Amino acid sequence: MKNIVLKHGLYATSVVVGIPFLLWVFVPGEPNYDLGEVIGYATMILCMAFVFLGIREHRDHHLQGVISFWQALKLGMSIALIPSLAFGIYDLLYVAYLDPDFYDNYYSQYIADLKNSLTADDFEKALAEIEAQEEIFTNPVMQFLVMFLTVFLIGFVVSLLSSLVLKRSATA
Repeated sequence: MKNIVLKHGLYATSVVVGIPFLLWVFVPGEPNYDLGEVIGYATMILCMAFVFLGIREHRDHHLQGVISFWQALKLGMSIALIPSLAFGIYDLLYVAYLDPDFYDNYYSQYIADLKNSLTADDFEKALAEIEAQEEIFTNPVMQFLVMFLTVFLIGFVVSLLSSLVLKRSATA
């Protein structure tokens, strides 16, 4: 089971970290934060296909086609833990070394979008909320936790669904 967790966890990590990194390397110019967000969530969901594949492989190749819901869920969560940790670390490295101006640029773009879409009073309220939260979200511990939990929660949902689909009892 450890080999399956490691193998599929590393495959998932290569997707969730590899795709954003390759885009950063090969797509120069000003970032499109809206598109980046879509791509980010898509890679998080895509990487969790390895949760399903890992559970199925373990059931079919190591457990003679039988796995309980709880065994499958435990295995899925173990696989999901690896890309979750890796993406949290990648995010820290990204904002520290690859794009140190990320948060400044992202907040500037976000504020400009708000200004264009809200009334003056609503904009002032939203701006005050953003400024109050900015210090929290630029804290490296919070950055790691938010990115880790985002991937891990998607992994939990995929693990849960995969466990429901792949559970199989021994027939008498």
